[in-house]
Amino acid sequence: MNTTKELNYRLYVQRESGFKRTSHDSEFENYNCISSGDVEKVKKNFIALKKDYLVGKGVLSDDPIRNVRYHFIVAAALIARTCVADGMGRNVAYTLSDIYIQKADKCNSSERIIDLLGEMQLDFAERMREIKKTNVVSIHIRKCIDYIYDHLDERLTEEMLASYLHIDESYLSKLFLKEMGIHLKKFITNARVDAAKNMLIYSDYSYLEISLSLGFSSQSAFISIFRKVTGTTPGKFRTAYKGGLHIDKLGIKNDN
Repeated sequence: MNTTKELNYRLYVQRESGFKRTSHDSEFENYNCISSGDVEKVKKNFIALKKDYLVGKGVLSDDPIRNVRYHFIVAAALIARTCVADGMGRNVAYTLSDIYIQKADKCNSSERIIDLLGEMQLDFAERMREIKKTNVVSIHIRKCIDYIYDHLDERLTEEMLASYLHIDESYLSKLFLKEMGIHLKKFITNARVDAAKNMLIYSDYSYLEISLSLGFSSQSAFISIFRKVTGTTPGKFRTAYKGGLHIDKLGIKNDN
């Protein structure tokens, strides 16, 4: 498809109307604030952004809500990539991006999508701040975490992960605890439970389907482990979210 004629026309219209896109440096300055975990700066930047959100942005759709939603999707992808480059696990970043895009898809007003953008920016920034606090610099641990999230449906052991990384099992166990502040086995369990939470909220998969897809030995094992980690059952968790309750009202604990 030859788009040269349409491209030239649109560039002409933009010149005549005085349209100027947001500068590359300005746009990525905000993304870098997010990936560096500068939560307060991200809050301030969003307050300014919210006032004139569409200024400097192109028209991606003639429908106002769809136009904002498309810009949201672009921002989600760029934020995820920036955070991955700065230390966030690839699977974590892109899954979190997917979650927010699904949320944006259900919004029925431009204002709500823009507010959701602020929530997403803060969520990523807060997670990056925690990553910076843990000071995870070891390439072995980063690879280990990425492998875990990419293979949650498989049987994961310290021996198998050490073999994948070509390092000693005992060394991996000590290094993981030192850099992450949590035992490797417990991290794997928590990662599976976190993934299960998302599946309970954003899908209609049965408990058996969730247990099989996340490497639990059985449905009963999944329910037991979920309850031990969160303090509630998968059924109560799903029902509460479907009913619009906040996680705090469930009394769910953080077993880190």
